[in-house]
Parts: sequence; C-alpha cells; structure tokens
Amino acid sequence: MHDDRRLVEGRLKRVLDERIRPAVYPHSVPLDIAVWNAPGEPVPVAEGLAAETEPIAAGTRWGAPWGTSWFRVTGTVPPEWAGKTVEAILDLGFDENMPGFQCEGLVYRPDGTPVKGLNPRNQWVRIATPAEGGESVHLHIEAASNPVILDYHPFLPTQLGDKETAGTEPQYRLERMDLAVFDEAVWQLAIDLEVLGELMQELPEDSGRRHEILRAVDRALDAVDLQDVNGTAAAARAELEGVLAAPAHDSAHRVSAVGHAHIDSAWLWPLRETVRKVARTTSNMTALLEDEPDFVFAMSQAQQWAWIKEHRPEVWAKVKKAVADGRFVPTGGMWVESDTNMPGSEAMARQFVHGKRFFLDEFGVENDEAWLPDTFGFAAGLPQIIKAAGAKWLLTQKISWSQTNKFPHHTFNWEGIDGTRIFTHFPPVDTYNCAMKGSEIAHAARNFKDKGVARHSLAPTGWGDGGGGTTREMIAKAGRLRDLEGSATVQWETPAAFFEKAEAEYPNAPVWVGELYLELHRATLTSQAGTKQGNRRSEHLLREAELWAATATVRAGFPYPYKELDRIWKTVLLHQFHDILPGSSIAWVHREARATYAAVAADLNGIIDAAQKALAGDGSRGLVFNSAPHTRDGVAAGGAAMPVAAGQSAIAARADGGFVLDNGLLRVEIDARGLVVSAYDIDAGRETVAPGHAANLPQLHADFPNMWDAWDVDEFYRNSVTDLTEAEEVVPGDGASVRVVRRFGASRMTQVLTLAAGERRLDIDTEVDWHETEKFLKLAFPLDVHAERYASETQFGHFHRPTHTNTSWEAAKFEACNHRFVHVEEPGWGVALVNDSTYGHDVTRAVRDTDAGTTTTVRVSLLRAPRFPDPETDQGLHRFRHALAPGADVLDAVREGYRINLPERRVTGSGAEVAPLVAVDDDAVVVTAVKLADDGSGDVIVRFHEARGGRARTRLTFGFDVGSLAVTDLLERPLDGVSAPQRDGAEVSVTLRPFELVTLRAGRI
Repeated sequence: MHDDRRLVEGRLKRVLDERIRPAVYPHSVPLDIAVWNAPGEPVPVAEGLAAETEPIAAGTRWGAPWGTSWFRVTGTVPPEWAGKTVEAILDLGFDENMPGFQCEGLVYRPDGTPVKGLNPRNQWVRIATPAEGGESVHLHIEAASNPVILDYHPFLPTQLGDKETAGTEPQYRLERMDLAVFDEAVWQLAIDLEVLGELMQELPEDSGRRHEILRAVDRALDAVDLQDVNGTAAAARAELEGVLAAPAHDSAHRVSAVGHAHIDSAWLWPLRETVRKVARTTSNMTALLEDEPDFVFAMSQAQQWAWIKEHRPEVWAKVKKAVADGRFVPTGGMWVESDTNMPGSEAMARQFVHGKRFFLDEFGVENDEAWLPDTFGFAAGLPQIIKAAGAKWLLTQKISWSQTNKFPHHTFNWEGIDGTRIFTHFPPVDTYNCAMKGSEIAHAARNFKDKGVARHSLAPTGWGDGGGGTTREMIAKAGRLRDLEGSATVQWETPAAFFEKAEAEYPNAPVWVGELYLELHRATLTSQAGTKQGNRRSEHLLREAELWAATATVRAGFPYPYKELDRIWKTVLLHQFHDILPGSSIAWVHREARATYAAVAADLNGIIDAAQKALAGDGSRGLVFNSAPHTRDGVAAGGAAMPVAAGQSAIAARADGGFVLDNGLLRVEIDARGLVVSAYDIDAGRETVAPGHAANLPQLHADFPNMWDAWDVDEFYRNSVTDLTEAEEVVPGDGASVRVVRRFGASRMTQVLTLAAGERRLDIDTEVDWHETEKFLKLAFPLDVHAERYASETQFGHFHRPTHTNTSWEAAKFEACNHRFVHVEEPGWGVALVNDSTYGHDVTRAVRDTDAGTTTTVRVSLLRAPRFPDPETDQGLHRFRHALAPGADVLDAVREGYRINLPERRVTGSGAEVAPLVAVDDDAVVVTAVKLADDGSGDVIVRFHEARGGRARTRLTFGFDVGSLAVTDLLERPLDGVSAPQRDGAEVSVTLRPFELVTLRAGRI
C-alpha cells in the first residue's frame, strides 16, 4: 500500500503538470502587440492610453528598471469559438515562483476603465462567456518593470534599489500574449485533484480516508484520456464526487478565510510604486468579488485607501461599491501597518486616529480590530492605545518567525503596562499569504496551541506585495474545503466575524503580560539612522507645533493650521511603516525619506516660529519657550523671560591625563583616552562608573547576520569586539567640556562631553563620519549598579526587562527598544541614559573583577552598515545626543528624556510672560499633547498619562475659561458612561492608575 501511494502521487503530479493543466486552454491564437515606453516616472492613465505605440513581438526584451511600458493588445475572437469561454493570456515575462517581487501590470479598456491586475499567478483576462465569435479585442496594459531585488539567492548587494543607480538594461522578456479558449471543466478537474492530492499527503499513512482518496484519484486518472483531456474531464470528475462530498467531522478545526493582500507601503520598491500595486490588487479583488458570491476581501492601511482615492478615481469607484456591498472590508483602523516599537506615544495614538477616522468619514465603518500581520514585535504600551482608540482585538502573524522560543498561544489576552487587555490572535497557519494549500490548512489545525478549549483560527488568504491578492484558484479550493472529511473546515468571513466567534468560544483565554517581543529582526532598531532621526525629530516638532499653535490661537487669535498639521501628521505616520522606519527598505525609499523629513522640519519650524512670534509680540526683549512637559528653569509649558544661569561648572586638568569637570552636583573624570572613568554623584556620595571600567566607550563589532542583513543582528556578533580606546585628540572645548576625536577603519568620530552648570547630567554630543561595511557601532556605559531589571521608555510609560538570562526568553532579548531613556537602579539610587534619536540598546550583567557584586552595562546602538537591501546604508555623517544622569530616579529619566528631545527656543518680543495653556502640578503626570480638536470646533484637547508606574493625583489647570469638559477616546469622542473629572472653574482634579492614559476635551467660553 505504501508503494501504491507513491505510485499514485507520482502519477498525479505528472498528469497534472503535463496533460491536465495545459489542457485548461486547449486552443489559442496570438494577439497583436504594440508598446510605448514612458520616458521617466509613471504618467497619468489618459496619457498612457493615448500614447503612440510601436509594434513589439513576443520574446522581445523590455523594461528598464523602474520603468513603465504601455502595451496595447488587439485581436479578434475566431468565429469557430462561438459558445466557448474566451480569455486573454497576458504574460509579461512572469516568474510564477515569485508573486509580488517582479513586473506587474494593470489592464484597462480603451475608455480608461480598469479591468484587473496582471501578476505571476493571475495572467488571465475574461473576454467573453460565452463568445459569439468575431468579437474585437482591444486592451491596454500599464506594465511596471520593477526589478527583482529579492532573488532566489537573496541578500546580495545590488544597485537596483534606486532608479539613480539601477541602469537601463531591460529586465524582462515578453512571453505569451494570446486569446485562448478556457475549458472550465478541465480547470475544475485540476482543482479537484490538487485539493485531494494535497489532503491525501497530510493524512496519516494508515488512515482509511487517505486510502479512499488514493483509490478515487487513481480511478479519476484512469478516466482521463491523455490524448483527449478536454473530452474526458467530466468523466474523471465524476470519479471524485464521492470523496469530495464526504463531510468534515464535527470536531474539525474551523478556519475563517479572509481575502487578503499584504502590501508593504514601501519596501523593495518606492512609495510611488505602492500606489500602483494597490491599484492593481484592488482592481483584481473588485473583479473577483463580482464573480464569487461567497468571497470576502479585507484591506488595511487607510493610507493605501487614500492613495486609490487620490490617484486612481476609476478604481476607487469600484472599491466604494464593493465596500457598500459589505464584501470589500476596511480593516485594522490604522493609517499604515506601522512599526509599533519605535513610534512615540502620540504617533502611535495618531496611527489609530487618522486610520479610524478615514474609514469612518469615507464609509461609516469603525474597526474593532488592529491588523498588523507583519510588524516586527509589539511594544507593551500598545494594548492601552488600541483600547483608547475604541478597538478591542489584535491580529498578527509575525511572532511565529521567532527563532528561539515558540509562543505558547494562538488565541489569548494580551495585557499591557497599565493592565489593559486586548483579545489577540496569531493565525496558526503561520503565513499572511495563505494560498489554500492542503499543507497550509493541515498545519493550521495541527499547530493550533489552544485545542480543546477553542477551535477557530484565521487564515489571511492571497498573494501580497503586488502578487495580486486572492486568486480564483484559492477560492475554488476553499469551496471544496468548506466541509470536507479529513480537513479543517474553511469559510470566508470578515475579520470582525472571526473575532466575535473566537472571543465567544474562549471567554477565559490565557493572559500574556508585557511586550510581544519578536526574536528576530532586532537590527531594525538601528539600521538607517537618518530615517530614525527624522522620525524622532518630526514627532517632537509636531508636539511643539500643536502646542504653540493652540496656545497662540487661544491667546493671540493665531489661525490654527488644521489642514497643514493633518497633512504633516499623515506624512510622518506613513514613514513609520514597518519597512521604512525600521530601515529595511531599498535606498530609494530612504533617500526620499531624508528629503521628506527635511521638508517636514521646515514646515513645522515655520508653524512654531509663527505661533511663538504671535505669542511673544513686538519688541527686543528675550523670551524662552519650554515645550517639555516639565518645568525647566522655572518655565512651565509656556514662555518667560530668559533665566539667569544658576551655579557654575569648571574644567581642570587631570593628574594622569585628561580632564575633570565639576559643577558642584557631579564630578566627571575623562581620562587621556577620552573615556569617562568617573561620574561621581556628590550629594549621594556614589560613583556611577563601575570600578576598573570606562564609560562612553565606543565598541565596534563585526556584523554579518545569517540571513536578513538590514533586519537582523545575530547573537554571535558579540563574539568579537574592538574597544575604540585610542584618541587622536582630547582637548578642552567651549565652557566645561572636552572634545574627543577618534579614527577607526575609514571612519571618524568626534565627541563633545559637557557638564552644564546646575545640571545633574553629562551631555554627550557624538558626530560620526561613518564609512564602514558590515560593522556595528555601540557606545558602552558600565555602571556600578546591581540591578536585576531595567526600565526602558515605551508609549505612555516604561517597561521593565530583566538584566539576567535565566531562561531562553530573557536570553533572546539581546537587543531591545527604548524611546528617550533607559534607567537602571538600586533602591534609592539609579542612573538614566537618555538620547535624542536612537532606539536599539542592550543591557548585560557581569561579575566584577575588583570586588564582590555585579556591573550593569548599558550599551546604546549607534550605527550599522548592512549591504542589503541598501548597499550604502548609513554611509556618511551622523550626529547623536546622549546624556548620562547619575542619581536619577525614573521620573528624572522621563524629564531628562524630554529635555534632550525638546530644547528651549529663544525669541525676542515684548518680554511678557506666556502662561501655559495647560499645566499639571505633579511631575508623575506627563502631558503628551495639547492641541485644538480636529473637528474645528476650537475645543482644546489635552492628553496625559501617569509616568512613574504608580498612582497619581494631580490638579490640571487650564489657562482659559472652560465651558464643557469631557473624557474622550483618542478620536476625541466622549466616552460613554465616563464622567468628567471633578473641577473648580479651570482647575480639574484627576486621579490616575499606573500608566493610565487620559484624553480630556475642554470647550472654551
């Protein structure tokens, strides 16, 4: 019997490949082909349709990298095909093994109506069913010759990732362009045999069901006349009816199939190409929905919907109709499928604000689910944000990529830092490009971790990234698997329908507390430093722009720039997409990102300057504005006369070489190598630097991961390290500062270490002219602190991670994310390391050589030099700011983190004080946003959270007469059943739980 199975399986494969599939199109005639190659960037559809073409033959090479060719195909249906189904087969030179990573096309009729996309596994266009014979065929194809960057031998450096370096060599060979008869009976037979053959392979060797299928397949193959497949297909199908009709067992796993096409908003293609990828895919899916009544397609990323509306109105009209029919489903409720580790508090909130509002405004649809199948791990602050946006579910798949530990659940409640729980599902199919293969469906059933208490899972089904979405073959397979013995059952459903069923059947789902850490792609916290700096600085400029524009509107009648801020926010949110901000896109994407961030900075600085000028008035007296949420030099979140510097800071030569900086609070020793060998907290009588060690130590590692260059850093990178201790120059700088210059490899590092008067921190300004390859640069701070855990800032709070590696779960977190600070402490004394633009770091413990105890070393990640997909990653000049704050508690860390990211602004004016629009009286309560309501009402929105991780009571004071007051969600809508806090005029009393996030909406009288 074992040999019989092998014989049948081998026979099935050959007959399918060599006889049945080729017989799907038994007759064909060539089409006439002509082409116009657009000379530069893509042109409007009308221009492409009207362009003058030249004849081109099948077999001709075409398509310079990133080019666009407009093909015109014409022909006539042969009269003898009357009564037949006729399709055009349009093969641009596809490689069917790589859907989504090569050339693509969008087919139009001569009047500009989109028909459908062309993709490697979706090359057909229906012409007539049935044909009358003699019909004239006239189609246009907007074909994109996107180069293959992720090849069979991936991760080789390539210049194809930027149109400026990609060259002009044609990339593709035009293949079949025919009219053909489509034999549906043969096509259906092929699907029958594929489904049964795949199911048979997944069943146990001794399964009776397996042998039933084997015998039925054998009989069907016997019924096929290999010289007349088309004439015998119906008879072969009849032999399979019995095994296809056998129903599934009641206990079978249940799969909710969701039509899906995960389209990276930029990755191995630029943003402009994603606009077209989305148009092609949505054209495919609206056409498929018309043909398949049970099919449901879901699409996330409001930005991609907005692109269709703006750039492809003819496609948008079809999409809107399909949404109205309830079968093309907006999902996710975010502007893009963003990274969730690095975006700051407000940015993460605004992903949901702008995403959900778009779907509400356009379709009246509100999403209850966050949809992030491909994001590289999830920060512990996210559950509260999801809930505050009015959602309650989360879907992701990427955690299945973890290399070390297998996540113990597929359906569970995820608890964030404040205690909020979100019902979460990881599809056990382990892909967000399910093709309805028997192996995939069987894997979903076997792999599902929550058997016995739950039996529903979700399968995102379709080719993404320009692969064209769900195919008719996938739908046909799903139809056969709807109720088939031996298989999990499959039903097309919306994401919401799945979550409702899954939550109802699993009311006591297990709880996972803390971040959802992806044990892979850790280097995305460092790659493309310029993009990350652009993000961080844009976030803080947006904070300033909203704060000062709102203040100036209330105080001075300044016109609040609603439209401009909305546009800029959407631009920043787009660039937080999970292949842009993480640094894993091609060179073109990051080149454009740098230019975009520069434009964003110019626009926001213009708003800030204009608002502050309106507040300062006329005059020549100095005024300082503080945008940080804590008082600085006596100035709260407002403006005041420039303060007089308090205290003094001095520099003196050090006996053994180097210098000593002293401001009466800290005494810092910098040795002749330019390294910090002592940072002494004078009041506490505590040394910061571990005995026998030096801080601010640059360290260089070889960095050649096993696979994903820009994405990964593998733990073995630590096996070799070079301490960059030799200095070319260690000299006094301006004031109490020391300038250190180092050279290594082909690079140069210049640092300025400054101890300012009255400050409990050592400022470290680092400039690196970076020209290394496959290297990883870190800055190490060995601290004389015994700490079993440390805190790193995340959205609306901070998260603790262990410093030890007791289990494989801790050991896997050898590179992690922080926002503005990392904080380590013993009871009563701690140290903060704050930054203005870096995210990646590691924290380790080591036994000290000098005495008992341990050293806790914090290392910040500065730069990498991967060669794929951008071979010139991070080459050039970079500037970073860090500060070491001895004696800091966690609130000091919060405060210093904001200060380094929000420097004071000095302007001239009347000198009159500008009172804060909103103030709080407790440093544990941090205001993250002060703005005017998005609806144009003029109401003031203030968002704040508890930042220590404990309970807080604060008095919040508005700097204007308050009328109405409401607690709202992130979309600024009053929360049902939640009363406004107690207030006395403009003063509001608020009590907060640990890390609780609150949004208040205050109407002005």
